[in-house]
Amino acid sequence: MKLNEFSSILKEKLEKINIEINNEKVESLYKYMNLVCEWNKNINLTSIVEPDDFIHKHFIDSLIVEKFIKKNESIIDIGTGAGFPGIPLNILNGEVNNYTLVDSLNKRIIFLEEVVKQLNLKNIKLIHSRVEDLAMNNDYREKFDNVVSRAVAPLNVLVEYMLPFVKIGGKCICMKGSNIGDEINSAKKAINILGGRVINIERYFLPDSDIERNIIIIKKVRKTGTQYPRKAGIPRKNPII
Repeated sequence: MKLNEFSSILKEKLEKINIEINNEKVESLYKYMNLVCEWNKNINLTSIVEPDDFIHKHFIDSLIVEKFIKKNESIIDIGTGAGFPGIPLNILNGEVNNYTLVDSLNKRIIFLEEVVKQLNLKNIKLIHSRVEDLAMNNDYREKFDNVVSRAVAPLNVLVEYMLPFVKIGGKCICMKGSNIGDEINSAKKAINILGGRVINIERYFLPDSDIERNIIIIKKVRKTGTQYPRKAGIPRKNPII
């Protein structure tokens, strides 16, 4: 797909979710898409490589959460993978927000370092770590205004990863698919134990599609106990229920 066609499709989709973007940022997203597809030949970054789907299911799906983030806030994206939603959010608003992207696979961090270098991205930090380990580091624990995560784990597991990073008054932005009722019910105990409270659930469909998404906003209302998160692997094997 040529840049002009990419720009036209992207801007049309973003307009439907009330996001304006300039040509320089469009070009950065275009370069990023091409970098993902190029590196994807050698390391597993995504199964979505067709440009129309990439715009829809990666860029629009990532940028939909921008409205929940205020200027001058800090964001940590855990389990970022190929950089979603952290890289698109940084491209859109890197001049007014600080971003930290975390992944447990070093190959992905090496890829993201190349993205940051080639796109000359600012206010972004990349960390190779298990989130269970990083959340015990006082430089990162309860230091962020927002923690975001997309399709990483069931909600009762995800909140044990996320809430330890959030300062009191901050929030978790959990990006989920459809049919989340059972997940929310199963996560109520974990959310309470870890110091959170669900304040908003927003259901939407990706523009011009029947693809359903849900964003669950969890506010941090009190400190997370120092025993959480538990050691690497335990939250997934033995979730709080």
